[in-house]
Amino acid sequence: MREEEKKRSSQDSSFKRFMKKRWAFPAIYIASAAIILTGVLWYQTSDNATDTDSYDYEATDITGKKYDEPALEVNRAMENFVMPVKDSDSAVIQKQFYDYDGKAEEQEAALVFYNNTYHPNTGIDIATKDGETFDVLAALSGKVTKVEEDSLLGNVIEVEHDKGIVTQYQSVTEMTVEVGDQVEQGDVLAKAGESLFNEEAGVHVHFEIRKDGTPVNPLDFFNKPLSSLQELDTADKADAEENSGATEENDEAAPSEDKSSEESADENAGNTDEDESADTEEDPAGTSEDEGQTDDQVEEDTATESTDA
Repeated sequence: MREEEKKRSSQDSSFKRFMKKRWAFPAIYIASAAIILTGVLWYQTSDNATDTDSYDYEATDITGKKYDEPALEVNRAMENFVMPVKDSDSAVIQKQFYDYDGKAEEQEAALVFYNNTYHPNTGIDIATKDGETFDVLAALSGKVTKVEEDSLLGNVIEVEHDKGIVTQYQSVTEMTVEVGDQVEQGDVLAKAGESLFNEEAGVHVHFEIRKDGTPVNPLDFFNKPLSSLQELDTADKADAEENSGATEENDEAAPSEDKSSEESADENAGNTDEDESADTEEDPAGTSEDEGQTDDQVEEDTATESTDA
């Protein structure tokens, strides 16, 4: 027992001597603060990790995100339309776009003759100088929305670039894309071919640019960005085309109206002649009656004179 008491007393005296040192309390305070701070940081780190694991990155309520529609790349709006051929220097515009505001000779040259009828060309027909087939390239990056085999038009490929803006490629063969494919500008879509609709063009590709279903002249947008077409108001152009058509119809109808007016004038003239002739025929009768009455009066006067004598 005495030995244990001696040990305890020696330990107590050692602890007291340690506590009496000047740096003992500051050291204990700093160590305690470090332990507490470490515990707080560890707790916050573990809590953030838990929140990150439970976050739904597939949520559709994020600002600017609408369902699962892919976002339009910013650089796509800055892409310039290019001719759908690899070597534009060897390309030849076989038939131009029909412009309702163009000159009469230009409009006549932009008509396609099919089935004994002339049709306005809604795009441009591109061929090569040697008349051989060539690769048809994507004029702008986009998504393929139509791939159809059509014997009349010579097959059709349609690529959508923005809402309401599409490019269309007709008279093609050996198509290498499918609906839903994402194509980049310059990707090969098909080979140039022939069509029954425009047989005289030979081997060519019929290229169209449409905005909200209305065709526009591709030559006006080559080497221009997609944004320039986005700003175009095709509604005014469509109204102008309709008004132009209405004017042509009125011009065609005008001669018939003039003709009817002339016929009415002729009828009135005929009626006048008939009235005059009728009056002329009636007047002689009246004149003869008057002459007859005059003769009777002369005879009566003669008879009266003879009686008086």
